[in-house]
Amino acid sequence: MSAVRGARERARVEVTAAIMDEAKRRLAAEGAAKLSLRAVARELGMASSALYRYFPSRDDLLTALIVDAYDSLGEAAETAHRTACADDAPHLARWTAVARAVRGWALAHPHEYALIYGSPVPGYTAPQATVGPASRVALVLIDIVGEAYRTDGLAVPPLAAELRAEAGRMAADFAPGLPVEAAVPLVAAWSQLFGLISFEIFGQFDKVVEARDAFFEEAVTELARSVGLPRPRDTPGASTGGAHRNR
Repeated sequence: MSAVRGARERARVEVTAAIMDEAKRRLAAEGAAKLSLRAVARELGMASSALYRYFPSRDDLLTALIVDAYDSLGEAAETAHRTACADDAPHLARWTAVARAVRGWALAHPHEYALIYGSPVPGYTAPQATVGPASRVALVLIDIVGEAYRTDGLAVPPLAAELRAEAGRMAADFAPGLPVEAAVPLVAAWSQLFGLISFEIFGQFDKVVEARDAFFEEAVTELARSVGLPRPRDTPGASTGGAHRNR
């Protein structure tokens, strides 16, 4: 690589980072619906035509911001999981550590959280490029349940007959190796985790829940039990109707 080419690539990285930083500031100030390439360029002292060489449209900039937010959130969840595994923490503790990390990220980045879990941006359709980053937290939760299943088995209730086909599809699509009985509670727990966080971020818990930390810990512990992860005092695989690892 020539020195000139290397300098150009470094400059492009720096300008891209500056554009992203300014776009995040505008997200915080005005929301995603009002994001404008011209406004970002003006704040950076750039011509609009120059900014278009980095992001050809508002939707391209939004996609970059969304992918960045999902990746940042996913990294927080994955780091919490790795740390809990390194500490040889029980599966319940791994689950709660990841949930705690997701909530912590959301509280520290409320505007970015709103971008990915708030109201859809008018006129914007997320491309396929966002799917992988958006899946990172869910995949960590699936990994934790899979680890528990392979180690101790799961204690999940029997599956309603009318959901068996849907649960089979879910398990095949994103949780191969897990029993079909675990798929429905996993999807429910994943959605409820973000429901809890969204209620806190968007103010629905105001004047309703005051002991937020304790409430969250208890709620995510119950979500863990719903997917078959026992409390320390419980006996793994004790539910007669549940899904158990072949021993």
